[in-house]
Amino acid sequence: MFLGEFTHSIDDKGRLTIPAKFRGELAAGLVVTRGFDQNLVVYTLAGWKDLAARIAAKPVTDPGMRAFRRRVFSGAVDLEPDRQGRILIPDYLRDFAGITNEVVIAGMFDYLELWSSEAWASERESVENSSDADRWAALGI
Repeated sequence: MFLGEFTHSIDDKGRLTIPAKFRGELAAGLVVTRGFDQNLVVYTLAGWKDLAARIAAKPVTDPGMRAFRRRVFSGAVDLEPDRQGRILIPDYLRDFAGITNEVVIAGMFDYLELWSSEAWASERESVENSSDADRWAALGI
């Protein structure tokens, strides 16, 4: 389970150190792809296979589904952390998320989100300052 928020710097080679708390679950490998906001999403291999199976079960004849596949799969990269717990995030993914230096690694229960510190500050402020109780109630939780 991925919980918490951590800030790490990305080095000049594009490597990000995974927080020690998460390394065990990601040691066998992980997949990073574009998120649905200005962020990246990190899945365990098992989580990625589950998501891929659910997507594959949907009809490729649906134009919306094809667009979704393109967004998720064309941007994906499978990685294994090195001995120091670092992963190399490709330029195209860093550019997509606007990641240049500091990265916020946010636990989302069964996946991680990677944000530039600036984008995360804006997102976090939006969520924490929201008084839209109807918005949260509509989620049905």
